Amino acid sequence: MEASALVFIGFMGAGKTTGARAAAAALGVRAVDTDRELEQRLGTSIEEYFASHGERAFREVEEDVVAEVLETVPAPVISLGGGSITSARVRDLLTRHTVVMLDVDEPTAWRRAGGKKRPLARDRERFAALHAERAPQYEALADAVLLDGSAETIRRAAGALRRIPGGVKVIWAVAGEHTYPVYVGDVLDGAFWPLRGRRFLLSDESVAPLYGDRVPDALGPFVMPAGEEAKTLANAEVLLRAVAAAGMDHDDHVAALGGGVVGDVAGFCAAVYQRGVGVVQVPTTLVAQVDSAYGGKTGVDLPEGKNYVGAYHQPRAVLADPRTLSTLPREELAAGWAEVIKTALIAGGPLWARVRRGAQDVDRDLVLACARTKLAVVARDERDAGRRQVLNLGHTVGHAIETATGYARYRHGEAVGLGLLAALRLSGQDGLRAEVAELLETHGLPTRVDAGIDEDAIIAAAQRDKKRRGGRVGFVVVEAPGDVRTGVPMDEGDVRAAVRELR
Repeated sequence: MEASALVFIGFMGAGKTTGARAAAAALGVRAVDTDRELEQRLGTSIEEYFASHGERAFREVEEDVVAEVLETVPAPVISLGGGSITSARVRDLLTRHTVVMLDVDEPTAWRRAGGKKRPLARDRERFAALHAERAPQYEALADAVLLDGSAETIRRAAGALRRIPGGVKVIWAVAGEHTYPVYVGDVLDGAFWPLRGRRFLLSDESVAPLYGDRVPDALGPFVMPAGEEAKTLANAEVLLRAVAAAGMDHDDHVAALGGGVVGDVAGFCAAVYQRGVGVVQVPTTLVAQVDSAYGGKTGVDLPEGKNYVGAYHQPRAVLADPRTLSTLPREELAAGWAEVIKTALIAGGPLWARVRRGAQDVDRDLVLACARTKLAVVARDERDAGRRQVLNLGHTVGHAIETATGYARYRHGEAVGLGLLAALRLSGQDGLRAEVAELLETHGLPTRVDAGIDEDAIIAAAQRDKKRRGGRVGFVVVEAPGDVRTGVPMDEGDVRAAVRELR
């Protein structure tokens, strides 16, 4: 079998050399940096050779050196120069290895690398254009993306990065002091599991018979009824008492197999059982795979409001296998598209471009893009202190519709879709609202609430939204795809008009 290395790639300033050294130290092996190897071959610095011979001559020598390193694998951990992946020969050789992308946004990259000796980091406009051009190349090559390239995160991740199943990509999530892997792809195979120790399978009556045997060596399953109406303290107590009777202890962990309801309830049980045990989220619906499985929000509903009882409890890992979506009822799959559209509005860029075309297909890349968008937001704000509130886009009115209808009339995604239309009306985005309404209809989602639903009950529920501060609810509004603002106060009359338009 050919030798395989852990290869770090990324843009200038991403921290590839430091990251490779941290991974090598964690694994007890040696690291090789191809830029250092290149300078030894050149007999001078990269900057001086680049200046005297030009970029084309430099790339030719770089390709030879990098290809030699990737072919001979002189060390188990390798870091590449940022531009080396522009070579087709290098890209082909990378398929033999586990490729790790260290993500870095353009402002951070410029702060670290701009204006220094690097020949391609002297002009900010050119630098930004190069960052935008190369980002998709790095992402396409990467088996794993690390949203935080700190040495501590890489040390934690190193072992798991050496054990990525085939057909799977990984995002290494960061939330406060917590880090965890998100596996997306053909990962639910009945053999792979990311954690050691006993796992207690919590699921619902619909999903457990379909995929319960895909969680290897699990105890259970311990099941709850399916559907949003089952997201209650009473059902959480049933599950808690069941795992307690089965002897679950603090060194064990929960496997939460199902959609958003199971993820929320099972995650809540893990958060409160013996003051907290680990949980691995295994989302099987589109809503859960693109949104609710990530970020650590858990909880149950009360008659007074959705998710009124809950806790932040970050997962130890997430396993999202899009193949499970093939058994979803058509209406459930459609409901997930509301969260996809919401996420695309927050992200803008390529994700919004893909979603606005109205494509119906769901694949690994779509799930990855949505998960990465949410995880990038959570990395900056774990507990809704600021930026994370963008993820509430469409949810204030959406949750209010769910509450006003007793969680029985609309699926969560259906209500969120209606909430998006209200949010876009409050944003003053007539054209974008019309476009989103057309997208919702394309995916079989409602754009109007049923006759007979009490408008006053929706308004009252919105005013009780759990994110209110100082007695007021701040709304999330859209300036443009990719430009979303939080905490915007709204007059009750404007909110009422936006809700009434849904009738």
